[in-house]
Amino acid sequence: MRRVLIITYYWPPSGGSGVQRWLKMSKYLPENGWQPVIYTAKDAEYPVEDPSLEQDVAPEAEVIRRPIVEPYNFYKKFLGMKKGEKVKAGFINEGAKKSGWKENLSVWLRGNLFIPDARCWWVKPSVRFLKRYLKEHPVDAMISTGPPHSMHLIAKALHKKFNIPWVADFRDPWTDIDFYKDLKLTRCADKKHHRLEYQVLTEATKVVTVGWDCAKGLESHGAKDVEVITNGYDDFGKICLNTDENPSLRDHKSLPFTMSHIGIISENRNPEMFWQAISELVDKNLKIRLIGQVDNSVVESIKHNDIEKYVEIIPYIPHNQVIEEQANSDVLLLFVNNTPNAKGILTGKIFEYMASGRPILCIGPEDGDSARILNETQTGITVDFNDKEKMKSIILEFLAKYQENQLITKRNETVGKYSRRNLTKEFVKILNGII
Repeated sequence: MRRVLIITYYWPPSGGSGVQRWLKMSKYLPENGWQPVIYTAKDAEYPVEDPSLEQDVAPEAEVIRRPIVEPYNFYKKFLGMKKGEKVKAGFINEGAKKSGWKENLSVWLRGNLFIPDARCWWVKPSVRFLKRYLKEHPVDAMISTGPPHSMHLIAKALHKKFNIPWVADFRDPWTDIDFYKDLKLTRCADKKHHRLEYQVLTEATKVVTVGWDCAKGLESHGAKDVEVITNGYDDFGKICLNTDENPSLRDHKSLPFTMSHIGIISENRNPEMFWQAISELVDKNLKIRLIGQVDNSVVESIKHNDIEKYVEIIPYIPHNQVIEEQANSDVLLLFVNNTPNAKGILTGKIFEYMASGRPILCIGPEDGDSARILNETQTGITVDFNDKEKMKSIILEFLAKYQENQLITKRNETVGKYSRRNLTKEFVKILNGII
C-alpha cells in the first residue's frame, strides 16, 4: 500500500468545519490503495472540540502528534478572557462589547507578526521532525491542507528537501479570503503574504481547492490548472428522510414550521434582509433555529426586527447530533458571506444539507458556486441577499407545501457524486497521477 503524508492542523478532538475534509477523505484512502499518515498538532487551541469524531479515524491511519506553540495564551490574558474560554473562529464576537484598542492591536499583531497565521511558529520544528521521520519512514506523496496556510509552508520545505510529490489543498483562499482586508496589514506584511502564497502555488506539484471561483482566484495568483474537488457528505445512511415515499417524519399539524441553520454565522454572514422578511411573516406558525456559534450582530438584528420569540439559538453540538437536527428541520438555511468573494464561497455544510433530503434555502449570489450546486442537484433555491420579497415568497411556498405534507426534495442522482467516498476516489486519481 502506498503512503501519503497529510499535514493538517485540524484533527480530532477538533470539531467544526475545518476537520471534516481530511478526516473523512482519509477514512476512504485505504480502500483505494493509500495509507494515510496524519501529521497534526498536539494540545492545539481549537475553537470547538468534538471527541465523537475520533470514531471516524481510519484504523489504518498512522497519526503523528507533535507539540505546538501558539500565541493564544498571551492573547487571552491580554484581552482579559476567562480561563478555559476559547478563541472564536472567523472573528466571531458573541458578546455585546464592540472592538476596543486591545482587540484592534491584537488583530494588527496577528496580521503583521504571525505570517501567514498564528501557527507559523510550528513550521520550523515540524520541518526538523519530519525530515528525520521521512528518512526512516518514506512516503509516496504529501498533502498539505489549509487554512491555516502554515501547513503549506511545512510541505514546501519537505518538497524542496526530498522532492516528494506534493498536493497543496486549499479549503479556503489565502489572500482572497473574506477577512484578509480586516487584518490591518502593513505594505510589507501584505507583500510577504502574497510572496509566500505565490511560492506555494507555483512550487506544489498540484493545487486543489473546493470550488470553481476559488480555483480562478488561485490561478490569478500564480497556480496552474487548479483541480476542483468539492467538500462532500458522509455518515447519512438511512437518515435521509425526505423522499417521495416518506415526505416527513414530523407532525405538521402540531409542530411549527421549522427552518434551521447549522454552523457559524459571522458578522458578514448575517442575513439582514432575511430577518426583515421573517418579521413580516410573524403571523405564521414558524420557528428558526440557529445551531452553532453566532456573532452578536446576528442577535442584535433579531432583536431589532422584534422576532426573538421565533428564534432559538443553540450552542455547538457534536457532529453526530447534527445529522439528527437536520432531519428534524423542515427547511435548512444556508447563509453565504456577503463579501466581495461571495460567489466563490462553498461551505461544507451544503453537501450534508443535500444528503439530509431536506429542502435548502440559500441566501447569497444567484450565480455563485453554492447556487450552481443547488441547481445541479435540484435540492434547494438561492435568493439574492437583497431580494426580500422573493425570500418571503419562497418561505410561504415552503410553508404551504409543509402544511399539505408535501415538502419533499426529489432524489437526484447527481447528489451521489458528492459523497466523501466518491470524492476520495477523485482525489486518489490525482495522487496516482503525480507519482
